This record gives sequence, C-alpha cells and structure tokens, in this order.
Amino acid sequence: MIYTVTLNPSIDYVISLDEMKVGLVNRLKTSSKFPGGKGINVSRILNELNVSNTALGFLGGFTGKFVNDALTRLNVQTDFVEIKEDTRINVKIHAQQETELNALGPNIDDAELASFIDKFNQIGNGDVVVFSGSIPAKLPQNLYDQIIKKIKANGAQFAVDTTGQGLLDTLENNPIVIKPNNHELGELFHTEVTTDADIEKYAKKLIEMGAQNVMISMAGEGGMLVSKDRVLRSFAPKGKVLNSVGAGDSMLAGFVGEFNQSHDLEKAFKKGLACGSATAFSLDIATNKKIDEIFNEIDVFEK
Repeated sequence: MIYTVTLNPSIDYVISLDEMKVGLVNRLKTSSKFPGGKGINVSRILNELNVSNTALGFLGGFTGKFVNDALTRLNVQTDFVEIKEDTRINVKIHAQQETELNALGPNIDDAELASFIDKFNQIGNGDVVVFSGSIPAKLPQNLYDQIIKKIKANGAQFAVDTTGQGLLDTLENNPIVIKPNNHELGELFHTEVTTDADIEKYAKKLIEMGAQNVMISMAGEGGMLVSKDRVLRSFAPKGKVLNSVGAGDSMLAGFVGEFNQSHDLEKAFKKGLACGSATAFSLDIATNKKIDEIFNEIDVFEK
C-alpha cells in the first residue's frame, strides 16, 4: 500500500476572471472548489493510475467534511484524524497572473497529533509513505523524522517532496525519491542552477547525501532524473498550461506509483513526467485518459 501524508489540507477555491482589479468589485467568470493539499493531489493521481493508496492527515469542521466527502466521491481511500478546528480554505486566482492566497491552517492538539502518529504503527514491509509539503509551524518540526524512523524500523520505504533543511534532514534515511524543482535545488546549495550540468552536479550531491533517486522538475524545460549510476533527461511535451497547482505533486505520484509496481526507473520517470504535464494542461488534477495521451508523446533519453 502507498500512504500519502497531507499535514495541512485545504479546500482550494479556484476563481477565474479576465483582470483582477485591486480595490474594486470584481465579477468572476468561473469558480470551483476542490479538495486541496499536496499529498491529496498525489492520492488523486494514484487513483487515476489505479494504484491502491490511503490519504492520511488532519481534517476538521464543515470544511474538513467537504474535503473528505469530495475525496469519497473520487473513490480516494482516506484515514484522516478528525480535529476540533476547521480545515483551511485557500484561494487560487487565475487572472492576468496566477495568484494564491493560502491560509495558515488549524491548531492540532497533543491528542490529535498522537492519534495521527499511531497510524504509522500499522505501516511496514512493502509499504511506501509519500510525505508532501512542509511541516506547518504549529506542528513539531521533527515530525517527518519521527515518522520516518518508525516506518523504516517496520520495513517500509518513503518518498518526500519538501524543501530546504526539512528535505536535507530526510536524506540520511535514504528516500526512494525526492523531487525538488531546479530553483529549489539551487536554494539547497545556496547557488543558482541554470544549466543541465548544474542540475546534474547538485543532484549527484543529494545522491551522495543519501537519496536513492533525485527527480528535478524544470517546468517548460521538462525534467531530469539522477540516480547513483544513471542520468535521464526529457523535454516537456507541447501544450497550453492551464494550471501549475498540483503539477509537481502529480509528477511525484506518477513516479512512485509506477516504480513501486515495476521498479523500472525509466518507465517511472516517464510516467512522472506524463502525470505532471497532464495536470499542467488541465484545470484540475489530470485524468488517466489525459495522462495516457501525454505519456505517448514523451521521449526519455540517457545522458
């Protein structure tokens, strides 16, 4: 089983208008509400790929009920801890530019946190946990580390998509894959990454620090996958970008879902790229049909 972790889920309220005029009344062209959160996005893509998974995290209040009900309608299996405070609402504005208004999220009390951590006692041999997003300031900043040590002791593996020191702290436990974008990769080493050679150089440093695979998303330039003895590269397929939210999560989901089944590195990388691009070319998380279309357009080559 694959388990996804979303510590701070949300309702994503997505609105679109031709032009956002600050300080004036604006009339929306469209508005939609989606269950949001990086780990939730991973679960939704895994479901599209028919890969069994369970979404873990915290949900509370009427907003949390909306998220859980929406995931149930999408046939996503969930095992969230119910909390006292309301799940947050994030606003995504599509106008002249994409703008996001993200709320801080609820407080989690000690009993709620303990209940969440206890869920990982059942996770062991053959299981994979996907940690997505940073740890909210209101939670212990070593929470991922606590959980990783628990699941590793039980024989499970993990993948992680976070940034900064939080990402570096996971490397000694040998994640299956980490997924920085090219800008985040440069920030890890306090430098600017501008070329393929730069990306390969710094990705290999992360391999030396313990990551099994480093998958770098490069937006319109495609992506690169670096492992101990292979470097794979692909350029982005052509298409109109409609939504950048969730594309990186989709890329991670595609890789983990395929690699957990086939252990074929090249196919997993290609599936990750297809999922990421398919979501970028969709208004919401990509469908399996769209992923299959994009998959056939992607060319992966060895560097």
